[in-house]
Amino acid sequence: MADIRTLDLNLLKAFDALMDERSVTRAAARLALTQPAVSGMLVRLRDAFEDPLFVRASRGVVPTARAEALAPAVRQVLLGVAALLQPLQFDPAHARLTLNVAATDYALRAVVLPWLAALRAQAPGVRLAVQPVDDGRVVGQLERGEIDLALSTPQAAPPELHARHLFDEHYVCVARTGHPALADGPCTLEAFCAQDHALVSYGGSPFEGATDRALAALGHQRRVVASVGSFLMLPELLRRTDLLAVAPARLVSQEPGLSTCVPPVAVPGFTKIAVWHERSHRDAGQRWARELLWGVCQSY
Repeated sequence: MADIRTLDLNLLKAFDALMDERSVTRAAARLALTQPAVSGMLVRLRDAFEDPLFVRASRGVVPTARAEALAPAVRQVLLGVAALLQPLQFDPAHARLTLNVAATDYALRAVVLPWLAALRAQAPGVRLAVQPVDDGRVVGQLERGEIDLALSTPQAAPPELHARHLFDEHYVCVARTGHPALADGPCTLEAFCAQDHALVSYGGSPFEGATDRALAALGHQRRVVASVGSFLMLPELLRRTDLLAVAPARLVSQEPGLSTCVPPVAVPGFTKIAVWHERSHRDAGQRWARELLWGVCQSY
């Protein structure tokens, strides 16, 4: 029977790593320990809880029913200890902190770029590492501390995560400054459909998107002649050509050399949120960074 007086906190950290990694080798790498050291800790865990906890499988190890039952409580203990060790005050001017963020290319330009500028001004010792967001992996990445924050949408956000609304995005019609279709103000539906267009498509039909479905409902269609896989390429493409596009306002409204107007067809917008895990919810530095993010998004 486990005795709280003799149970080493490091054993619980090893247990948590084994639950996540399902491999002694990977758990050792995550804990910056040798494989024999983690194997020895597993022996002590088995003695303490009188259960094998993890058994060999074709690839790594798998938890027993006892380990599965213990996992939530162990995670809560570790989160509680981590919270106790956090400083009560966070001094951004002198802080040394690395934030790992997952974002789409749209969020990279519309959210991360202004946030990073604010971080550099107020907390020059804070580093930001950005990686592509993968909705199917976000929960696991947050649980394991691989990322601290993900920029997502309400539809893609798992309900067990903390979330905060950042902004509601809308679409605008955009082209190079001086484009004849926008020269006299908002583009009419007929003029809009008469132009050649570009769109961003991550998958599916490369030459059809939400704008085309909205046009089809009105009995109209447009000519899409360029489909690109990244929002970051779109502004430069429009500056260099006579193509039109319907794009998120925050992506293009402040881009030099581009003009925007209200689209002649209603295209549904979307909501951007930030999500994070309970393990970082009370971290003073990350709370400060999240508040700064929210403030930047509200000041747009």
